[in-house]
Amino acid sequence: MAFLIAILAGVAYGGADQYLGSLRPMVLLGSWTPTASQMSAPWLLLPFVLGSTQVHAQRAMVLGFVTTQAALVGYFAMTLSPIEGVPLEGVPAFAVALLHENAVYIVGGLVTGPLYGLLGQRWRVRRWWVSATLVAGALCLEPGARVAAGRLFPPSVVWAAEVALGAVIAVYFAQRLLSHRRVTVA
Repeated sequence: MAFLIAILAGVAYGGADQYLGSLRPMVLLGSWTPTASQMSAPWLLLPFVLGSTQVHAQRAMVLGFVTTQAALVGYFAMTLSPIEGVPLEGVPAFAVALLHENAVYIVGGLVTGPLYGLLGQRWRVRRWWVSATLVAGALCLEPGARVAAGRLFPPSVVWAAEVALGAVIAVYFAQRLLSHRRVTVA
């Protein structure tokens, strides 16, 4: 059942992320949607969360892998869909080009999916501080990394929201670590 949930959640997340990025600025939405879609750190949260449901490390890693690859499938499927204006007869050629252009993300997902699945499991089983640091750090540090790479796109409110989410998650992890240590010491 966990793998079915991982596949469904991954496909839904990837498709929604791609669709969010394709929305044109509107009066109600503003211009934040393409920028929010380009954030990388939230892609690490899904395998972490699903990995944190597991007791065994190997199963968490496989679940993280499946989740991330399913998210990529959802993203690519939405990209190649008629919803995005791709004619059905053009899908094979576009798919080859899309996979080639996104090879770095596919390979990255082969590493980060299992890694963050394992980090989620380590957090569940041992309240491992490294897990907390890498999750919160990814959210808090992505804007700085994008500035260094010259790829921080406006509006800045999106990046501020990502850092704020990272800070909230860091506080949550710190609180959980402290309460866990109190329990283990007592």
